[in-house]
Amino acid sequence: MGKQAIKIVELDVKELIKDLNKAYCDEWLAYYAYWYMAKTVSGFYYEDMGEFLSKIAKDEEEHAGELADRILELGGTPILSPAELEKNANAPYPMPPKETKDYKKIIKVVLEAEAGAIDVYNKIAKKVQGKDHATYQLINHILSEEIKHEQMFEDLLG
Repeated sequence: MGKQAIKIVELDVKELIKDLNKAYCDEWLAYYAYWYMAKTVSGFYYEDMGEFLSKIAKDEEEHAGELADRILELGGTPILSPAELEKNANAPYPMPPKETKDYKKIIKVVLEAEAGAIDVYNKIAKKVQGKDHATYQLINHILSEEIKHEQMFEDLLG
């Protein structure tokens, strides 16, 4: 990111990088949990549930990549070690249920993770609004996808 681009960011860039890195960690943890559940889900309609979870896992991976790009643009470094992901995240790993046929428990895990993500991105959006336009656009993009994820799984509950 160029000097002028950093200069127009009207907040503490180091603090912003820390916030983005925490969200980056959240995304990797969510990606792995959803990917794992997509691979291990069983029972009636397991293919449909697996497809939903795989789609969201791909979105979470995309979000991690977008956040990494923005962290680098701001002069930061994304968290390097997988061992550091949960330590630096906003929330603990969204632990998949042991019972792979219990769709209600799977949906509960997803909904809790999505609610947390919505809260995190809403806070970042408020923090950067009018102060860092590029980050604001990115965060709103991710936030809108997290809201769609939540709605998809709420709809599954009926």
